[in-house]
Amino acid sequence: MLKTVILIGGPQKGTRFRPLSFEVPKPLFPVAGVPMLQHHIEACAKIPNMKEILLIGFYQPNEELNRFLMCAQQDFKISIRYLQEYAALGTGGGIYHFRDQILSGGPEAFFVMNADVCSEFPLPEMLAFQKEHGDTYSFVILGTTANRKQSMNYGCIVANQQTDEVLHYVEKPSTFVSDIINCGIYLFTPDIFQHIGAVFQKNQQDMLLDEQSNGWQRAEVIRLEQDIFTALAGQSKLYVYKTQRFWSQIKSAGSAIYASRLYLNQYHQTHPERLTENKEGGPKISGNVYIHPTANIDPTAVLGPNVSIGTDVTIGAGVRVRESIILHGATLQDHSCVLNSIVGWDSTIGKWARVEGTPSDPNPNDPYAKIDSETLFREGKLTPSITILGCNVNIPSEVIILNSIVLPHKDLNRSFKNQIIL
Repeated sequence: MLKTVILIGGPQKGTRFRPLSFEVPKPLFPVAGVPMLQHHIEACAKIPNMKEILLIGFYQPNEELNRFLMCAQQDFKISIRYLQEYAALGTGGGIYHFRDQILSGGPEAFFVMNADVCSEFPLPEMLAFQKEHGDTYSFVILGTTANRKQSMNYGCIVANQQTDEVLHYVEKPSTFVSDIINCGIYLFTPDIFQHIGAVFQKNQQDMLLDEQSNGWQRAEVIRLEQDIFTALAGQSKLYVYKTQRFWSQIKSAGSAIYASRLYLNQYHQTHPERLTENKEGGPKISGNVYIHPTANIDPTAVLGPNVSIGTDVTIGAGVRVRESIILHGATLQDHSCVLNSIVGWDSTIGKWARVEGTPSDPNPNDPYAKIDSETLFREGKLTPSITILGCNVNIPSEVIILNSIVLPHKDLNRSFKNQIIL
C-alpha cells in the first residue's frame, strides 16, 4: 500500500505569483488547462496500490479548494484529503505533524512532493529504483542535472556514481557543489519519521536552553532539505534517482507559461484529447494549444504555439495569441494581439490592442539550463518579463502593454512599458 503527500504551502508564500495568487490559491492555478495540482494527482492515481493522496498546507479551506477535492476524488476514484496546518511548519514539520494520518492503514512507503513543481513524475521508476537498492529503510530523492551557475539556486546533491548514495547535500550553496539538483519529489518509508522526530526533540531541547524562546511552536518547524537530508547524507540511507525527463519549478507567473508549454507537449502521449487540431470552420492552430469547450473563438483567429484558453473565453476576429494563458471569462476583441502573457479572469483587451511580454525561457543551447528564478527588481530596476493582467482588467482599444504587471480591477487609458500598475 502506498500514499502520497503533496505540500501546497499557504497564502503567505507565493508572492512572486502575484497578482494571480490574489484570486486563486497558487496550487489551483490552471497550467495547460487544468489546475496545477491535477498534474500531480493524475500521476499518483496511475500508480498501482495508491490508496490515498493527502494535501498539507495552511490555506483556509474554501469553496474553490473543496470543489476541486470533490471533483478530483470523483474523477480519479481515489481518496484525497486536505490537512490544514495551524502555521507554516516547513517541508518536514508538516508531514511530522500529520504523521498519524500518513501512517494510518500501514503504508509501506509514501511519496512527498512540492506542489510548485512541473514534471513528468517518474514515480514508477522511483519505486523500482528503491527496490533495486534492496534496503527497505532507504529514502529516494528525485534529482536532475542543472548547469553550474543555476545549480546554486537549488538543493545540490553529491552522490556516489556507482551506487547513487547521497554523500553530501547542501541547500542553495554559495559556491558550486554539484550539478545534480533536488527536484522536490521524494519517496520515503515510515522510518523517515524517526529522523524527523530526532530533529524535533533536539529543537525542543534547544528551546529550553534558549531564554529568548517564546513557545514550543518553533520546535515543529522542520525543513526536510536543511534539517534532514543534510544529516542523512553519507549514512547509506539516502539515494538519488536521476531523471532525464522534463522538470521545472513554478515559482513565478512567467514560469507557469513555461510549465504550460512542457505539459502541452506531454499531452501528445498522455492526453491527446486535450490538444486542439485544425479543422474546417475553426481557428488556425499552430503547435500545441488547449481550448476549453466553452470558449467562443472566431475562425479567423490564430492561436499557438503553446497557448491555453480557459472556460467562457471570447476571442474575436483576427486575434493573434502565442505563448500565453488566457483565463476564465476573458475577452480578446477583434485584431488584438497577446504574446508571452497571462490574461486574468474576466479581463478585456480592446480592438487592435497589444499585450506582450518577453520570453523567459532556458538557454536552448544548454541542455541542462533551467528557467531562471525571476525577480521583479534587479539592481533597483523593475525587470518584469511575462506581462500579467490581474482579474477584471480593461485594456482599451489600440493600447500597448509591454513587460508590465497590471493589478486587478484596473481600467487603463494609455500604453505602458516595464510598469507595475497599481
